[in-house]
Amino acid sequence: MIDLILIIKLIFLGVVEGLTEFLPISSTGHLIVCADMVKFNGEAASLFEIVIQLGAILAVVWLYREKIIKLIRNSIRELKSVIRYSDAESCSSIFSLFYPFTSSSKNYPALSFVINLFIAFVPASAVGFFFHGIIKNYLFNSITVSFALILGGYIILYIENKNIKVKIREALDIDKKSALIVGLSQILALIPGVSRSGSTIMGGVCSGLSRKASAEFSFFLAIPIMFAATFYDLYKSSAILNTDTVIIIAVGFVAAFISAVIVIKWFIKYISTNNFKLFGWYRILFGALLLGFYYFKG
Repeated sequence: MIDLILIIKLIFLGVVEGLTEFLPISSTGHLIVCADMVKFNGEAASLFEIVIQLGAILAVVWLYREKIIKLIRNSIRELKSVIRYSDAESCSSIFSLFYPFTSSSKNYPALSFVINLFIAFVPASAVGFFFHGIIKNYLFNSITVSFALILGGYIILYIENKNIKVKIREALDIDKKSALIVGLSQILALIPGVSRSGSTIMGGVCSGLSRKASAEFSFFLAIPIMFAATFYDLYKSSAILNTDTVIIIAVGFVAAFISAVIVIKWFIKYISTNNFKLFGWYRILFGALLLGFYYFKG
């Protein structure tokens, strides 16, 4: 039986997830720390922390539903046009979508964007698949999170002080080189406290994307990576799924969805006229406070 105190904890953690998933401050890191503080631990808690991320991701799907539907429709239309004219020239054109520095992205913009998402998706997915257990067993702790928060904060400040020239202003215009840089940056996010959104957004900024374009590409990239991570964890943890576990996940899921919708709208508006230095300083301060807390605690 689920009591009121547990429901309050679940809503609190769901809100924490929604508020932090798309900001460059590490949702996983905040969840580890907050779950530790409210003493929400165990196998069910670990599954909860992964699956409620899907609630936050569905906020992206909801807010960008028109763009996503248009992207799917245009991708299908472009693919049909290639199949319809299945001569050597058309085949060569579609295969060249996988090569850098080609004009095919202009001929097939929707397909090119989908392929760029795939390019950015693969690196972290491959590393995460092979090292998932090791990372979870040895790095999912508050000390790792604290140091990762501080180091990530300094990196954000360093990148912002570089004043990197913007070459790409819209997420849909991202090229393959930038997509690969974002994908490689996302590998760092496997370390709790680094932040998936932080690593991908700053990777995009370093490769010449505008802050808005980098953030939106990070949002789109989160859809396949989080769906994959969620269903993989559900499959691995199927033995502990029962009515109580499903209710626990559902409460956090809804809280994460609602809070993420609010944060995404604010975040896009904020970065249209501001840089990421605020988040860098927040990470450093929060990480330092955590180190001090756990030092005096034990």
